[in-house]
Amino acid sequence: MPPSPEPGGRVAVVTGAARGLGAELARLLAARGMRVALLGREHATLAAVAVTLRTESHVVEVDVTDDAAMDGAAEEVTRTLGAPSVVIANAGVAEGGPFETSDPVTWRRVVEVNLVGSAVTARAFLPGLRATGGYFLQVASTAAFGAAPMMSAYCASKAGAEAFARSLRAEVAHLGVGVGVAYLHWTDTDMVRDVDRHAVLRELRGHMPAPARRVYPVERVASWLVRGVERRRASVYAPPWLRLAQAGRPFFPVAVDLLSRRELPRLLGEQPFEQTGLLGTGGLIEEKLLDRSGPPGMTRPVRGHPEP
Repeated sequence: MPPSPEPGGRVAVVTGAARGLGAELARLLAARGMRVALLGREHATLAAVAVTLRTESHVVEVDVTDDAAMDGAAEEVTRTLGAPSVVIANAGVAEGGPFETSDPVTWRRVVEVNLVGSAVTARAFLPGLRATGGYFLQVASTAAFGAAPMMSAYCASKAGAEAFARSLRAEVAHLGVGVGVAYLHWTDTDMVRDVDRHAVLRELRGHMPAPARRVYPVERVASWLVRGVERRRASVYAPPWLRLAQAGRPFFPVAVDLLSRRELPRLLGEQPFEQTGLLGTGGLIEEKLLDRSGPPGMTRPVRGHPEP
């Protein structure tokens, strides 16, 4: 089926739709007349977003890293709303701190959600996208441009997600399925607002050039992504000036290495960098789920977050 340029009446799937960017993407897609499936870990929060939409919607509580559950979610969405024309792999978590002292369960979970969860999402919904000639958007990050110290799991997962999406694009182009990668910078979500509470991430952001420290409203970032969805872009930049940063990618590792060698010893002399745990309200919920389902006998650090 040839891709349709008009979003009205079609079906969109958004993972990580309980809050932040995912919730705003769902609202904007619904405002364009699409039926929207909201996927995430918190049914009540997803349902609260769904009631704000101006179109038919469906909520599925699911872990994006669970293959069988995601296959079931895809079947449920298709049965309820129809085959998807747009799938946005937005679910993501982040943590920061020195790799050597990182909690293995938390570190692994970042990679599982951001990279493996994206692949599981694509696998589950590809049959529907083939049927509609649809479009899959992988939400990545400027972390895919150049790896930053103290963010090893997040940078590895986002670089991997970018590579996965590019590989998938080459595989399915002849089927009429489009695949895009969205490159995001600082976005005003609860995960990013959590950054300044932690010295390791506050210092990381503070050493960026002034334009690169700017935080963008989630509504604006979502609008840039939806425009990319409508145009089936191979690359979507939020903010748009990030496309200029692509030219500098070969030089970013050198710049990061030089800055880190100069600044990290000084910063570590002033205060130790501690682990952040998973960031934001969504991260706190993931932490609680990990505490209940983690490997038996493994002791995990307690996070100092207040209850949401």
